Amino acid sequence: MKPFVPQLVYIEPKALEYPLGRELKKKFEDMNIEIKETTSHNQIRNLPGESDFQKYRVAKSTLVVGVRRTLKFDTSKPSAEYAIPLATGCMGHCHYCYLQTTLGSKPYIRVYVNTEEIFEQAAKYMEERKPEITRFEAACTSDIVGVDHLTHSLKRAIEFFGEQEYGALRFVTKFEHVDHLLDAKHNGKTRFRFSVNSRYVIKHFEPGTSTFEGRLEAARKVADAGYPLGFIVAPIYRHENWEEGYRELFERLYTSLQGVDLSDLTFELIQHRFTSPAKKVILKNYPKSKLELDESKRKYKWGRYGIGKYVYKNEEAKELEDTIRGYIAEFFPQSQVQYFT
Repeated sequence: MKPFVPQLVYIEPKALEYPLGRELKKKFEDMNIEIKETTSHNQIRNLPGESDFQKYRVAKSTLVVGVRRTLKFDTSKPSAEYAIPLATGCMGHCHYCYLQTTLGSKPYIRVYVNTEEIFEQAAKYMEERKPEITRFEAACTSDIVGVDHLTHSLKRAIEFFGEQEYGALRFVTKFEHVDHLLDAKHNGKTRFRFSVNSRYVIKHFEPGTSTFEGRLEAARKVADAGYPLGFIVAPIYRHENWEEGYRELFERLYTSLQGVDLSDLTFELIQHRFTSPAKKVILKNYPKSKLELDESKRKYKWGRYGIGKYVYKNEEAKELEDTIRGYIAEFFPQSQVQYFT
């Protein structure tokens, strides 16, 4: 697929005080993309569109260039100690994505130009925790790879962490546009993960993202460039013939990675879940979605901040976990499964 190009760009005036802000403004002017001014990246109003449905799709193709003012990083992701905020929002249209509700009325894509300040804050967190390694996740609120061909913020972050004794970077993507990252001086400090799933899930629930084949071709490039490689199987979803669907996923994965050094391969496994607010937003944004969102078929699990989620019932979840772990043990016995949740 072609790399993302925004249809509309907003820029905060303060962003132009930073080199990256000025660089992006010139880039979008040269691309003849409409540029508007906004007082804040959190306050984009009056997007074009005659209905919420249309405005949502316009927002997904709108890029906002701003300054990240809150430099306190979120914590407690299963894959890292901190989330490093390089971007917010995603151009993909994955029906199940938790960003549907966390972004709420702000589904547009935001990139932050004050990267040096962000890296300075990361350095403070590393200093506090040393000699332990502090891991930073760059894809908690976005698919950063999908927009980085425009900003190169991720590339700068990779090279920043490549120089850190007590830090490591991680991110996950569904996009194939990795060529500009292959020569980054990562020094093995960045784990590059790809989100993969069965044909059924990718076909029905992941529009606007790279194909499975595109992701695997990118994974080979990344591994050949010496990055530690990982895959996130998420969401693991009980569709018709799911056992065969996921077995085929691992067969294709195994075939496509022949000849690649997989001595440090990791897997992360996340079952499908949804919240009541998410269900409302999903059905509003994707009214024809085939996504199963029947609370009566699920188990209610209390979450942080008082918002619970619906996950598979214990027996079904265990069957999912045992089946997927079995496929990984069969095809990638040397790999590490970091968690199932």
